[in-house]
Amino acid sequence: MKIKTNLHFHTNDDPGDPITYSMKEGIDKAVSLGFGSLAITCHQKFAWTKEYDEYAKSKGLVLIPGIELYVGNTLNDSRRHVIVLNAVSSVETVRTFEDLTSYKRKHPEAFILAPHPYFYGDINLKEFLEKYIDLFDAVEQSWFYSRWFNRNIKGKAVAEKYKLPFVSTSDTHFFDFLDTNYCLVDTESATSEAILSAIKSGKFENTTSPRNFWKDMVWRQGRFFARTYFWRKNGYPKNYRSMF
Repeated sequence: MKIKTNLHFHTNDDPGDPITYSMKEGIDKAVSLGFGSLAITCHQKFAWTKEYDEYAKSKGLVLIPGIELYVGNTLNDSRRHVIVLNAVSSVETVRTFEDLTSYKRKHPEAFILAPHPYFYGDINLKEFLEKYIDLFDAVEQSWFYSRWFNRNIKGKAVAEKYKLPFVSTSDTHFFDFLDTNYCLVDTESATSEAILSAIKSGKFENTTSPRNFWKDMVWRQGRFFARTYFWRKNGYPKNYRSMF
């Protein structure tokens, strides 16, 4: 069977960004677009719950438990983004690459994705991707690229060099690109383990296309950056939906 899948999805459970939709609203939206699998990957928070899982199952969707961690060589340098899928709640304690190595040794079922590794800023893995390449199961192809601006190129080259899957995601913080950047996974069964195993084996196809630089990458993403700035400046208010 082929399952439409997104491996990078944030909700308003995220403590780090002002997301305006809930997990259940996100599930409803994904199902309406034909998705059969979705990974919840809030920053620094294992937001998967049995309630969410049961709700997803009632809609015919596989909800993959995950998290987008900040890690580094030391506790003082823990800011490089790493996604852990098929995770358990103890993953929240991971803060360094040494911690991540230990976690994966204890939980070999975990699937570790390198999100937007060569984008600008010190939140991205950059040289740490190859330094710790044995930790990673796949490299992300981010939606954030155009025909003449594409920071995914080096990520793809590194994925090919180490024979890792290069997987398209929408890194969803708003719904605009959810249905334009995803992967279609050819899997034997509709479970988190089977879906991730199929991706490791290369049994997937990416759906992706370059974005319009000004409309999508500057205007739409810029609005989100502005919203995040004012949300944080105002002390992370809970009523953020009414603010924007």
